[in-house]
Amino acid sequence: MAVLNFLRSIFTWWNGATFGQRFHIARRGRFVGQDELGNRYFEARDDRDSYDKGRKRRWVIFNGYAEASKVSPDWHGWLHYTFAEPPTVEPFAIKSWEKSHLPNLTGTIHAYKPAGALSRGGERQKATGDYEAWTPK
Repeated sequence: MAVLNFLRSIFTWWNGATFGQRFHIARRGRFVGQDELGNRYFEARDDRDSYDKGRKRRWVIFNGYAEASKVSPDWHGWLHYTFAEPPTVEPFAIKSWEKSHLPNLTGTIHAYKPAGALSRGGERQKATGDYEAWTPK
């Protein structure tokens, strides 16, 4: 299994990060924190390889499949420079009316399946009286 994970890290970018990216982040970055889904966040030590001088580059290494919706709002704000401090230093204030973050569940067994969906048996409700099916004459 370890060999398979090693090969996966060399040849695929969608299973976390490639070997080259992990090497680059280990060499140039510092660990900042980890979220509840196991995603790990890093920041560059300096702005040498930054897109904007004066800003340190920031990265996320996903735990498992790389899906952007797996990043929670607090870490998303930090990654995109909306917040100066990461949630480990300055936690995100969550309002009482806010729901907890969920990643995009499309394509998973937890995806929303309304009544009438093929994945729920394909039986839809009968049409009401204001609907008349078209038939050719």
